[in-house]
Amino acid sequence: MRRSKFIEEVRSVMRLRQLALATEKNYIYWIRSFIRHQGYRDAGQIHPHGVDQFLSHLATHKEVSPNTQNQALCALAFLFQHVLKRELKGINAVRARQQQRIPVVLTMREAQTILNHLSFPFCTMIKLAWGAGLRKAEVLNLRVKDVDFDNHCLTIRQGKGGKDRVTVLPNGAVEEILQLIELAETFYQDDIKQGFGEVSMPYALAKKFPNEAKALHWRYLFSASKRGIDPISGREKRHHIHPSGLEKKLRQAVRNSGIRKKVTVHTFRHTFATQLLQNGYDIRTVQELLGHTDLKTTQIYTHVLQRGGNAVISPLDAAALN
Repeated sequence: MRRSKFIEEVRSVMRLRQLALATEKNYIYWIRSFIRHQGYRDAGQIHPHGVDQFLSHLATHKEVSPNTQNQALCALAFLFQHVLKRELKGINAVRARQQQRIPVVLTMREAQTILNHLSFPFCTMIKLAWGAGLRKAEVLNLRVKDVDFDNHCLTIRQGKGGKDRVTVLPNGAVEEILQLIELAETFYQDDIKQGFGEVSMPYALAKKFPNEAKALHWRYLFSASKRGIDPISGREKRHHIHPSGLEKKLRQAVRNSGIRKKVTVHTFRHTFATQLLQNGYDIRTVQELLGHTDLKTTQIYTHVLQRGGNAVISPLDAAALN
């Protein structure tokens, strides 16, 4: 099997089904790994038994997390259902051990300290992760049109699971967002003068509404300082700031702040949820703002609220009180 030709066929199906680019990259990675591990030379050799073997290999030899193994399974399920047009059922692979992990949460002082070590616009990104409960990709994919100043809300388009939702627009980020919109407009005017100006749009909307692809309200809120080649269309466009830039700046800020916790962008989303519950907001409201489908996902934050072990007072501390 010519792997490159087959992978391009897989990629074409993904583009036809309009998968997110990040999902496409992840799925391609796992499908390549699967084919390489099983030594397939022809598409006709690909068999469900190979999926069992591959997933078991990930769990027993690679010791991947349950989420990573599930991601690989989703990629292979897509391969069988949409590319090979064959059923994939009865998977009996060794599953990665599921572990219940309590999320890392920052105190208000810790979160503010990290923000103080971040420069614009990265501080604004983290303000939205903390103040609105956004995932990293949701922050980066915000468009100018998604900000509603009158109703103090943000509209998150195509979040995890392809769902839209509305969340709060923190007042502490409004002035910086206005600066970002001005900056996006400056980039926009420069691009137009240089014969560019189109921005990537989902679901081929640029073909249906060609004028919208050059409209200011479709600009990314966190527009990159330079244009790049769009991986799908192959045309030069201005995308959003690369996620690695945000990650690097955040690591530096955490290191400079002296905080001894493992902090990522997602930590601020955890902090958002926990602090809302601490302030007495209903868990259903928090679930809606976070965009969780299952309430059980949101309930993990109730464990964080429990002081010590279920608020038990240590015997050592009790003795000191007597």
